[in-house]
Amino acid sequence: MTWLVTGGAGYIGSHVVSALRGARIQPVVIDSLSSGHREFVPADVPFIHGSILDADLVARTLREHAVTGVIHLAGFKYAGVSVQEPLLTYEQNVTGTAQLLKAMELSGVDKLVFSSSAATYGTPTGDIVTEATPTNPESPYGESKLIGEWLIRDQGRARGLNHTSLRYFNVVGSGAPELYDTSPHNLFPIVLRALTAGKTPRINGIDYNTPDGTCVRDYVHVADLATSHVAAAQALEAGKPLERVYNLGSGDGLSVRQIMTAMADVTGIDFEPEIGPRRAGDPDRIVADGTLAARDLDWKMRHSVDQMVASAYDAQRHAITAN
Repeated sequence: MTWLVTGGAGYIGSHVVSALRGARIQPVVIDSLSSGHREFVPADVPFIHGSILDADLVARTLREHAVTGVIHLAGFKYAGVSVQEPLLTYEQNVTGTAQLLKAMELSGVDKLVFSSSAATYGTPTGDIVTEATPTNPESPYGESKLIGEWLIRDQGRARGLNHTSLRYFNVVGSGAPELYDTSPHNLFPIVLRALTAGKTPRINGIDYNTPDGTCVRDYVHVADLATSHVAAAQALEAGKPLERVYNLGSGDGLSVRQIMTAMADVTGIDFEPEIGPRRAGDPDRIVADGTLAARDLDWKMRHSVDQMVASAYDAQRHAITAN
């Protein structure tokens, strides 16, 4: 059994590759390295440097490696930046997904796990997001992920593609010291980079309607996320029926203040965050319900907030030492 991981040299993708190997499933990686890192892919894992926009390359890769399914993570992932770069976002996330589906059809590969996003929901009106919550994306990124789901759904109807899409919010931590989050936009690397540079992290707003006044969001450990991607792949291989969409969420969330406290405790760097004004449009609390994924995809929160922070901090220090 061999599965292609698009974007497998990225932060999440490299953890999925590791989880596949742990499950004795052979991974093959295709990545343009626009945001991924070649060193994140083990030397004995077949690696193709290329873009999913190249359907011929993808089809050739699928055939040459006798791939039976695809975990699709490649794409443009920065929601805020997507507002300024809508065409790039749609090209990578919508056209890229269409080209991947074309290559899969040409190669006879009929199983797909899609890395979608909770950005498809936009700003929900309720505190807990379920799969039945209406989608209302508020950025080109969120829109492109929802369109990707539609493309996959329609290909399933037309060509019998077996598939599921996984939606999640904030992915944090590290499953191995050599794999780390290099995003310039995510909270954990932003805070850790500030602390190790001797700077003070900042909280945007302390007047939200939450227990400590700071925003509450869903944070999930990247290794837990990878486990459920592999569980979805195994279910598809076994012919088990899956929901079209699953949320991977904690069910209760963490506040920004809780994250900051854990950062100080785990790193041993005592600090009091700077307080800035709240950002326009930030809701008080958004948390996803992961009940369906727990039922079908071995989804569970296996890491405490301190463990999330500790693993991210260890990986960041490893990166500094390695460079």
